[in-house]
Amino acid sequence: MAKKCVHKGCGKVYEDENDECVYHPGPPVFHEGQKGWKCCKPRVLTFDEFLSIPPCTTGKHSEVDDTPAPEPVAAPGAAQKVEEKTPVNMESLSAALPPPAAKLPQNKTAPANPVPVQAPPESEDDDPSIEIKEGQTCRRRGCGQTYKAGASREAEKCVHHPGAPIFHEGSKGWSCCKRRVLEFDQFMNIEGCKTKDRHLFVGSGKKSEEKLDTVRHDFYQTPTSVIASLYLKKIDKESSKVEFTSSHVNLDLRTSDSKRYKTEMPLFASIHPDKSSSKILGTKLELNLAKADGTSWPVLRADDKPTGEMIQVGQAARV
Repeated sequence: MAKKCVHKGCGKVYEDENDECVYHPGPPVFHEGQKGWKCCKPRVLTFDEFLSIPPCTTGKHSEVDDTPAPEPVAAPGAAQKVEEKTPVNMESLSAALPPPAAKLPQNKTAPANPVPVQAPPESEDDDPSIEIKEGQTCRRRGCGQTYKAGASREAEKCVHHPGAPIFHEGSKGWSCCKRRVLEFDQFMNIEGCKTKDRHLFVGSGKKSEEKLDTVRHDFYQTPTSVIASLYLKKIDKESSKVEFTSSHVNLDLRTSDSKRYKTEMPLFASIHPDKSSSKILGTKLELNLAKADGTSWPVLRADDKPTGEMIQVGQAARV
């Protein structure tokens, strides 16, 4: 009998309990706008990026969720115990204090209400020419239904959230409905507020490529090398290319969400191409550039403007 794995980050339908399961054994962590899992290091800003963090542990499928509960967070405004003290004679105290200084008028601006992030538009229907794989999960948020080969799609009902997730001061919910909860598991179980006649397993399959003119970068250096980070999330290792020359790094970076950064990056000084290397991580491309002459680099790119600061070897320099 087919079962659905409840491990975080897996959710696959399985029949053999000995099948390999790749999942997150730790609880989710949300702190100061950043999102991630306690069991691994990646931290992201948006909910979709959080759901896309690759699982970090391999084990066996299970129907029992053994993920540890998130650490309790003290609710803001919680009552504090006040120690009892001997009453103070306010008349004698006020006589001993200097008169209060005149208050200057202040412009008080009410804090702006958090603006919910709008969910990106998506195709409303599956393209019939695209094959749907067994066990594929509906792409609509909050639905979670999986595709069963051979099952009739005429009787489908997709109950989902058309809005975006909202995390504010410890509470969690969706912009499309009013319910708010405190725990992540409760949030994931909030029932959808809109119903469609069909699930969305693959969509249109057509994505326009977004070309990026620049990406944020920083670097630090040692006497023999420069270690640079180019920040671009979800880089596809199979389709991306990094080539080194003595004076340039040729980049053609493609991401899984249809972004592309292609450039010939001029370097401040010469490098040894054969001794240089690159590494694609979850949120960035890391370059290890082998210096050809041991020169100290005040900037990474030859077309960057020097700031006038002295970049010490071993310290980071952010651009």
